[in-house]
Amino acid sequence: MPLSKGFDNDFYLKKQKEAISERVRRFENKLYIEFGGKLVYDYHAARVLPGYDPNAKMRLLKEFDDQAEVIICIFADDIEKRKIRADFGITYDENVLKLIDDLNDWGISICAVVITRFNGQHGAVYFKNRLERQGIRVYTHGATRGYPTDVETIVSDEGYGSNAFIETTKPIVVVTGPGPGSGKLATCLSQIYHEHRRGIHAGYSKFETFPVWNLPLKHPVNMAYEAATADLGDVNLIDHFHLEAYNLKTVNYNRDLDAFPLLKRILDKITHTPDLYSSPTDMGFNMVGFGITDDEAVREASIQEVLRRYFRYSCEYMLGTTEKEAVHRVELIMDDLGVKPEDRGVVLPAREAAKEARENGKGFEGAYCGAAIELPGGEIVTGKNSPLFHSSSSLILNAAKKLAEIPDRIHLLPQNIIKSLNHFKKHVLHGNKLSLDLEETLITLCISATTNPAAAEAVERLKELKGCEVHLSHMPTPGDEAGLRKLGLNVTSEPAFSSKCLFDD
Repeated sequence: MPLSKGFDNDFYLKKQKEAISERVRRFENKLYIEFGGKLVYDYHAARVLPGYDPNAKMRLLKEFDDQAEVIICIFADDIEKRKIRADFGITYDENVLKLIDDLNDWGISICAVVITRFNGQHGAVYFKNRLERQGIRVYTHGATRGYPTDVETIVSDEGYGSNAFIETTKPIVVVTGPGPGSGKLATCLSQIYHEHRRGIHAGYSKFETFPVWNLPLKHPVNMAYEAATADLGDVNLIDHFHLEAYNLKTVNYNRDLDAFPLLKRILDKITHTPDLYSSPTDMGFNMVGFGITDDEAVREASIQEVLRRYFRYSCEYMLGTTEKEAVHRVELIMDDLGVKPEDRGVVLPAREAAKEARENGKGFEGAYCGAAIELPGGEIVTGKNSPLFHSSSSLILNAAKKLAEIPDRIHLLPQNIIKSLNHFKKHVLHGNKLSLDLEETLITLCISATTNPAAAEAVERLKELKGCEVHLSHMPTPGDEAGLRKLGLNVTSEPAFSSKCLFDD
């Protein structure tokens, strides 16, 4: 069934704005904030906190209007290796371009892009040239000399001082970047070093939504964060620094706890303020826990997110993009929560649809595929593959018909158009796979809508599918994956290929 709303976004933003404003005043109106996670389209947060706005951080920055500007960091090797952001299916450098566009759309100032740990990588040079020719300021920072053991060198003109200073004009400077290891922290510390050399007592803080410091260590929200970062090996822990300083249990994660002693020494040396922070929790000001209004709804949403991550890592293991250890980590979290894969409501119906396809002999090239979607009202609709359509295509057509109350006997796509497409794919493009994937099906549906009122109604109903849960008995093809992503669906699949072919044309 659809999850209940469990989060008050407006109250959260009010509390978060107050916390940031207080921290800015503490540092004489110059604060560098390392923004962890996603600045825009934070769908993980929206999934585990029903009611959370995926663009809450952008709304937060708009609250500060002309007081904030943004520096975007990207690790040079991530550009070179063309690392992919999975939720959008784009590379990290493309993600930076998209982020710049998104910030411009929101009217938020972009100060500069910093390419970190730059060592002349060809891809990074190309990316730098591309940005500069679009009028965007780009800086390159090399690896910090002396890091991580020699604090004297790190905090000197040979360390942070060797980086070019990025001129900023506003009291709040948000430092963000795609993925972990983008160089956000080093950029913040480098800037603070230069600011203090200029007599400006700038400060540093960290804004990370997860884990939630004031929820229990084993709360499903925090366990969902562990599942989301299973490939990184993140583990939630009690912040022992905070416990020792204040006799108060709070939650943080291993990387921040491991880095804190060194970070504290660096900040103490830069700012000459030894009592600045006593713990990693002190450095942050995350108010998201105060926005939870229905703990049970949030718990259930988080458990469902853990199950999604299990299927995602299982598929990534099959594709060779992650290690088996990530799958095992999520399996341990599932054991702690007492759940199994079948507790995701669309899993068994998708498997049953694949079984029906096999029994009816409608598969082709040895592949019998099924798919299931949970509609906004809680009803489950399924789809199967056939010589004409991929199972994802059948699924979305069936779902649109159900929402539009169109009888099964009415066809949305004219047979002559489908046959024409089959002919085109076989005899013009010389393809082997003639059935329509979801992207092809959606385009065909839109063409049909110009003359078919039922198809036109089905097209309008597609908007209602956003946020619905989908499961496939096979990993989607590129055309299916793109279509499902554009419709805004929460998709999982079994770690199985839909074809024995190694290359999908």
